[in-house]
Amino acid sequence: MFREAQQAAEAIARQLARNEKDVHALASRLRSDPPRAVVTLARGSSDHAATYAKYLLETRIGVLVSSGSPSTASVYGAQPDLSDCLVLAISQSGRSPDLLESAGAAKRAGARLVTLVNDEASPLAAMADCCLPLGAGREESVAATKTHLATVSAIAQLVSTWSGDGALDAALRRAPDDLRRAWELDWSGALDVLVPATHLFVLARGVGLGAAQEAALKCKETCALHAEAFSAAEVRHGPQALLGERFPALVFAQDDETLAGTRTLVRDLVARAVPVMVAGAAVEGAVPLPTVAAHPAIAPLLFTQSFYRLANALAIARGQDPDAPPHLRKVTETH
Repeated sequence: MFREAQQAAEAIARQLARNEKDVHALASRLRSDPPRAVVTLARGSSDHAATYAKYLLETRIGVLVSSGSPSTASVYGAQPDLSDCLVLAISQSGRSPDLLESAGAAKRAGARLVTLVNDEASPLAAMADCCLPLGAGREESVAATKTHLATVSAIAQLVSTWSGDGALDAALRRAPDDLRRAWELDWSGALDVLVPATHLFVLARGVGLGAAQEAALKCKETCALHAEAFSAAEVRHGPQALLGERFPALVFAQDDETLAGTRTLVRDLVARAVPVMVAGAAVEGAVPLPTVAAHPAIAPLLFTQSFYRLANALAIARGQDPDAPPHLRKVTETH
């Protein structure tokens, strides 16, 4: 896990260069014939990247994005009308039966199918109208790291090109160097809080929410720490009542329109004596986690990269083997 997470910057640099021509061609088609909506199909870490896609597409393109349920097709046998829709099917292996069935059903229902897949020889890649390879290389760790980050960068490249957002494009081109810097940051200050913790909330908003979901999953699968992700707004609607001495909060706060509200939440939690660790916003009384200054749409990649190094250390500190999480295997074949 440690070695593969460290490889993310190089993988993404290769990916961005390799896919540039295909992304420009796809973006041109999408501009000339815009979809009425976008539907994402994914599970696990890939679905967390889909959360990122939802916020980035809705805020930068203005197109409605919905998370499709693979079981709609694979279990219930239903086929919603997806004519004139763009379906983004996201998978590392491209071999999960339910995802394959859902992607096939989407095409039969009239959707344009774009796949983001690491295994270019997979059935999912073969059925796509357009496949954008993740290009992360072989990933042996059960816990996905570089493939998740490569998925997020592929989404950012598509959206920046589709929208013509020059600032985002420039920030994405700097992302490999920023990821290298993020990997070297010291988040060990969080260990004193997280090693004895029994539960954890990971909080973020907007484009950062997918990073919170990814961090919560890694805590569960590699660190044997029960963690759940919540919107920094949604957590106020009841769940924050659970937070306390051994139930801390880890907060990701990118510098965009969500920052003020997220910072206010952190101040409120600190005032209640809740242990809080924060990346991206300095708040007195909270444990500061250093960050690399970046475009707010790129910040979630950097938060995640720094967190991966922390998760590896946390797993070991809690007596776990991050490379051998119990009851899990690399390819999950759900039906």
